[in-house]
Amino acid sequence: MLSRIAESLFWIGRYIERSDGTARILDVHLQLLLEDPWIEEDVACRSLLSVMGSSVEDDRTLTRQDVLAILAVDRTHPASIAYSLGAARENARRAREIVSTELWECLNTTRARMPRRVSSEKVSEFFSWIRERAALAVGIIESATSRDEAWLFFTLGRSIERADMTARLLATRSLTEASGPSWTTILRSCGAYEAYLRTYRGVPSARNAAEFLLLDRLFPRSVLFSVSRAEECLRELEPRSERVGVADQAQRLLGQIRSQLEYRPIQEILDDLTAQMDDVQDVTSAASEAIRQRYFPTNAAPSWTGES
Repeated sequence: MLSRIAESLFWIGRYIERSDGTARILDVHLQLLLEDPWIEEDVACRSLLSVMGSSVEDDRTLTRQDVLAILAVDRTHPASIAYSLGAARENARRAREIVSTELWECLNTTRARMPRRVSSEKVSEFFSWIRERAALAVGIIESATSRDEAWLFFTLGRSIERADMTARLLATRSLTEASGPSWTTILRSCGAYEAYLRTYRGVPSARNAAEFLLLDRLFPRSVLFSVSRAEECLRELEPRSERVGVADQAQRLLGQIRSQLEYRPIQEILDDLTAQMDDVQDVTSAASEAIRQRYFPTNAAPSWTGES
């Protein structure tokens, strides 16, 4: 497979998952700001933007509408939903010979119907629509794509992004201290509430909910499941031939953070949850860069030199 095609598939997976994850995080926290009058809105909005990799330098007071404008509908902001959907569509265009017609039409239609502004009364409806479109795109790929290199690169990108987005969602738990979202709210935002109840059969506690979203080996949105799936994709893409150790840098990074989470007591992770989630985000970023260098090298164009 050509490296440019592999790169496009990798980023289609990442951008689809990023739009879905961003919609889930914003839905939870913007609703919380609306319902809780004791939260200082400006501080909460700036903290949320910081967790999502954005910041506002000016001194104006930020509101829910500002966050919505920046992280939802701004087509030029790299962390926004609109930007992610546009980038997914552009990568599908570059890999048009591999991408199915059904997926292309799904991404193209989603990008075309993306609103330029969202009114306050339709915020929740907008986020539901984003989640549905992301689920449709993923469903098309899962149901109609051969389990070959194309599927592996898409799933690799999606798994890395999902680990990152779940870590960001867990990091936002401490943004507003005591007024932060409840664990029930966080579980619902991940689509994990009913799966959690079937597993633990009780009201969510901080320890059990964090353990489920971080370490559950069977729930597909947990950090451990996502990191393990990314490792599996890397092993499939380049089966290990060495007799000692792991040569692939991305696989090594993912294996280290997986072991760190897997073998550390959950209470220790909870005691320093924000820092632990920052570590997960750092690893996903470093692993993505290692994958880029290994599979999508960007070589400088050759330049002519004058005769001496």
